[in-house]
Amino acid sequence: MYGNASSPFASRTQRASMYRKVGLETDVQGASPHRLVGMLFDGVFDAMNQARAGIENGNTELKNRSLSRAVRILDEGLKASLNLQAGPLANDLNDLYAYLCMRLTKANLHGDISAIEECQRILTPVREAWTAIAQSPEVLRAA
Repeated sequence: MYGNASSPFASRTQRASMYRKVGLETDVQGASPHRLVGMLFDGVFDAMNQARAGIENGNTELKNRSLSRAVRILDEGLKASLNLQAGPLANDLNDLYAYLCMRLTKANLHGDISAIEECQRILTPVREAWTAIAQSPEVLRAA
């Protein structure tokens, strides 16, 4: 009864978590398809940064949870949203995301910060290109 997040007696952490979840759900519901992919990029980078912190601090639970989250975002979010009939770029991204999933899985197994950094270096230009697309007149008109 008292641990319930909707209870007035919920802890500060529980209430903050609830408000973050509601805020994220509101952002997702109102976001354009382009923004949703941007949110996936934000999420995967956030998860990789948390995993690095987990490794640096010896927090195995944080490392495992964060790298698992990063792999799920890549596989179930970014990779799954590709239209592979759209052409070679989609196929190349599919292969890239598969490679990143493999590297992050190995990083999780071995606690390898350099593998996480490699994935961040590889994915940064893709994220930046996606962000730059948002500035194009075609995307602004569709939003």
